[in-house]
Amino acid sequence: RYWCTPGDCNDQGNTRMKVVGIIPARMGSIRYPNKPMARIHGMPMIGHCYHRTRLASGIEKTYVATCDEEIATYVREIGGLAVMTSTDHTRATTRTAEAMECIEAEIGERVDLVVMVQGDEPLVLPATIAETLDSFNDPTVEIVNIMSRFRTQESFVDKNNVKVVVKQNNDALYFSREPIPSIWRGSKGVPMYMQTGIIAFRRDTLMRFNKLEESKLEQIESVDMNRILESGGQIRMVLTESVTIGVDTPQELKDAEKVMNDDPTLNQYLMR
Repeated sequence: RYWCTPGDCNDQGNTRMKVVGIIPARMGSIRYPNKPMARIHGMPMIGHCYHRTRLASGIEKTYVATCDEEIATYVREIGGLAVMTSTDHTRATTRTAEAMECIEAEIGERVDLVVMVQGDEPLVLPATIAETLDSFNDPTVEIVNIMSRFRTQESFVDKNNVKVVVKQNNDALYFSREPIPSIWRGSKGVPMYMQTGIIAFRRDTLMRFNKLEESKLEQIESVDMNRILESGGQIRMVLTESVTIGVDTPQELKDAEKVMNDDPTLNQYLMR
């Protein structure tokens, strides 16, 4: 059994939990090579992700997990913390798990929660990241994933964007690169939600994930979280109304820069 039942879960109660942010990033993306260092408003994208994560309330420290020295060097230059990880990872979540173990070894204590912010989410708001933590007041919640609304039909059918359908309690039912739910009977009233790369884990849940083999649906869809669903786990989805763009193409980089023009968060860290 990989996922705890409500009676088995460790209820942290009102005890202050140790929370770290981890940003997995690598230069060798197949769809967009070297994208962590692609510049938005003059700053590499990974820099935006780092600063926005460190600004999130409730996160004690933020680390960038990478196998590339170029990324690590840049992060250290801006005063951040970098963790070198294996070059063998094919999933952001397994890279995050390795980084968490390295961090625990370095600080000499266990963390309670890990908030993973993928290095291609430059528009994520600190408040959105912090919002993942509220759901852990429910001791049965093990994983929290932010989702946003699709605003165009074009983005809904784009296979670069991961769609999610949810239960009435907002737990995930399935993730796909296909447009789900189907709009074959018309799109009016169809809930169109996009998974973002902002996912928070209880520490032991992340470790259990890391010990599982990749699942069939995970491989077919190229979505880590399907491994959780196939093995019987639950993922609480939290809706944000803010605009999110997971950058997978040069055009999406330009789109993100345009949206960021009106984002006051930028002024909290960008030296103009």
